Amino acid sequence: MDSLFDADPADGADDSSARRGFDAGPRAPLAVRMRPQRLSDVVGQTHLLKPGSPLQRLVEGSGAASVLLYGPPGTGKTTMASLISRATGARFEALSALTAGVKEVRGVIDLARRRLVAGEQTVLFIDEVHRFSKNQQDALLDAVENRIVLLVAATTENPSFSVVAPLLSRSLILALQPLDDAEIGTVLDRAIAAPEGLDGAVTLADDARDHLIAVAGGDARRALTALEAAAAGVGA
Repeated sequence: MDSLFDADPADGADDSSARRGFDAGPRAPLAVRMRPQRLSDVVGQTHLLKPGSPLQRLVEGSGAASVLLYGPPGTGKTTMASLISRATGARFEALSALTAGVKEVRGVIDLARRRLVAGEQTVLFIDEVHRFSKNQQDALLDAVENRIVLLVAATTENPSFSVVAPLLSRSLILALQPLDDAEIGTVLDRAIAAPEGLDGAVTLADDARDHLIAVAGGDARRALTALEAAAAGVGA
């Protein structure tokens, strides 16, 4: 099965990675290493994370609904999927709409159905869901309707135009916003100081920090990628 991340381990193997979701090792890109592991670490999207909001309930494990996360790159869609998976304690599967077809979708659903019999829920993350054809999206409907999978789908396109109506009606649609300059600055500062980031190996002059914020354009991933490249250039 083509997927963004590790395949489900064989029976009897250590399944911790399937449960953790998007954990990153020390050789992973800085943007991956700095992905928030707790709700309190999330920067931005305060409009979606107010007390009692649907997304906060999902992330804290007190709700169950499929979600379509709609927003520009680098705004936290993948992070939210990871946090939902952790909070629910569910098994985690991820597919990319760029590489997965109906066969791969049905394979994950069959696996999720077997897990459900054993009392285990599966979170299915689909990146770039707007690239799925109508047939591929239709293949998800029964599994979403009956909560065989908890779908977390990410898209940079308006889902009203790119996602079939039956899937829209079965999902919460949540719009993420670009991070503002102060939020991008917070992301950079954390990455420089954090042990899993650059661990204080570099410092940023004010003008360099301002340049990285400007380059990011509200995209946290772009900011961290630029920071990592700049740090490598000075031998960090």
